[in-house]
Amino acid sequence: MKVGFIGLGSMGAGMSRNLIEAGHDLIVYNRTRSRAEEMQSLGARVADTVSEAAVGVEALITMLADDRAVQDVIFDPGRAIESLSERAVHISMSTISVDLSRRLAKAHAEKHQNYVAAPVFGRPEAAAAARLYILSAGPSEAIKKCRSLFAAMGQRTFMISEDASAANLIKLSGNFLTTAVIESLAEGFALVRKAGVDPQKFLEVLTESMFSAPVYKTYGAMIAADKFQPAGFKLPLGFKDNRLLQAAAEEASVPMPMVSLMHDRFVAALAQGLGDADWSAIARVAYKSAGL
Repeated sequence: MKVGFIGLGSMGAGMSRNLIEAGHDLIVYNRTRSRAEEMQSLGARVADTVSEAAVGVEALITMLADDRAVQDVIFDPGRAIESLSERAVHISMSTISVDLSRRLAKAHAEKHQNYVAAPVFGRPEAAAAARLYILSAGPSEAIKKCRSLFAAMGQRTFMISEDASAANLIKLSGNFLTTAVIESLAEGFALVRKAGVDPQKFLEVLTESMFSAPVYKTYGAMIAADKFQPAGFKLPLGFKDNRLLQAAAEEASVPMPMVSLMHDRFVAALAQGLGDADWSAIARVAYKSAGL
């Protein structure tokens, strides 16, 4: 397929590389041009503007940091929506709000374009290895059209709903559950460390018995080592996702006390200067509370 790809950060770089290796024709754009030029040697063309990346493509993929970045690309000032052809599909793979996803679906429909929400579960190493889990929602025919793209980037694609925003709600909820796991691990490790128990032994017992899932292994290892650099997913992004879930829960009149707790954990971590650390660095708040 002829694909435009916008956003070549820690996730997008690996995803776009896998699309190129799978034989897709990519034109790429990134605000920092040097990152786009790295893809040129692999066979991608580099666009000078957002609009150029959207002209004549069958699919436009955006993998950007937040709502504002996506809005700037699709609406003003980038106006990619004006450059996309009718029947082309915009695949938003960013973690964005439920509200923005709804707005994108409506705006693309008015232009006779397709919109598919396809946020992902997985850290940068999973993106590079084409091992992402992709949550797809939107018009079924548009999703079918994108299957070869998803297959090149992930190990499994979930078909969620015709309502695109459902994928975004699941993604935000999943990220919330991850932060709840991180918090519970942090509290457990704070206790064993203060009691003089080897945190690596605690990690071994947890991950080789009842808690063998990747989320426990990945974040448990980071918390046991008290090492949160380099950041695979920076703490301010986790804070952003927490706020987006709070908004969705408020709209649906669903009380989520743990979401409020995690909000305070993120604020405390940012106040302690952990903005450049991985989001699992909220564990430092638990450690500090325990006098460690």
